[in-house]
Amino acid sequence: MNPSDIGQAYNRITHVWQSDGFNMSNGIAQHERAIKFAKSKGKALDIGCGCTGRFIDLLLSNGFQPAGIDVSSEMIRLAKRRHPLIDFRHEDICSCELPDKYDFITAWDSIWHIPLAEQVNVITKIVGSLNVGGVFIFSFGGTQGPGDQQNTHMGPEVYYSSLGVNGFLKIFMNLECIIRHLEFDQYPELHTYLIVEKT
Repeated sequence: MNPSDIGQAYNRITHVWQSDGFNMSNGIAQHERAIKFAKSKGKALDIGCGCTGRFIDLLLSNGFQPAGIDVSSEMIRLAKRRHPLIDFRHEDICSCELPDKYDFITAWDSIWHIPLAEQVNVITKIVGSLNVGGVFIFSFGGTQGPGDQQNTHMGPEVYYSSLGVNGFLKIFMNLECIIRHLEFDQYPELHTYLIVEKT
């Protein structure tokens, strides 16, 4: 599946995040931990921002100037309705140029949908868009090695990829980042997140 297919799939399931049963605290504690490492509080970017606005609200409350991108046009439409003054863009992180330098970037439960062959390029792009001292938090599949799969757990078929724990650590060390935190936050599930700082 390519990113546009992922966008189309998510266009069909926005109700999951709009339901009363959605856990709006999902990822918040992890982001609060990451924000503590940020050296400055200027521009921030939410990659795969979705429609809830919960990370946008958190970033605003901590003094950041956030923006969001998502490959789903419907997610972006709903995000704009919730936060009309925030810059939201319908973009594919694999092909778009990030327009600014950021002090904080999040990609929570999002870039694991990009093609496996694009993971290194996308991570490199994201780190390149951070200011020195900037922080990046993202979640990924904490597998032993690289791999990808498709499933219909969400309803429509969706693609996932991961470089594995050591694969991601190697990239960030090659990019001269500091690993600030790694956690299997839903163990024994493979949901994992990293907080890194650009030096």
